[in-house]
Amino acid sequence: MPQQYSGIIMMVILFGLMYFMMIRPQKKKDKEIKQMRDSLAVGDEIITIGGIHGKVVKVNDEIITLEMAHAKQRIEFSKWAVGSVAKKGKEKAEVKETETETPTEDEDK
Repeated sequence: MPQQYSGIIMMVILFGLMYFMMIRPQKKKDKEIKQMRDSLAVGDEIITIGGIHGKVVKVNDEIITLEMAHAKQRIEFSKWAVGSVAKKGKEKAEVKETETETPTEDEDK
């Protein structure tokens, strides 16, 4: 009896290892990429999967418009063509200016 179940147990263990080593990390990576593409905003500097660098000037549901540095050319791309975000736009990268500044030791002389 134990010998009959050993083959099934080994297959279950092998499938479990494949899931945790290959399938699960890929799903996690896909989820992160989808979230990155959904959070694109005007002003973000991105790199497409083809290697084109540009600044996002318009965002629709499935299409984004990029502005290239040379001659201010504008090209439309599908969101799935975005490879990575090089720099977040001004709106998201703003530093809070409401923080209090530390006083300096400059005194009137």
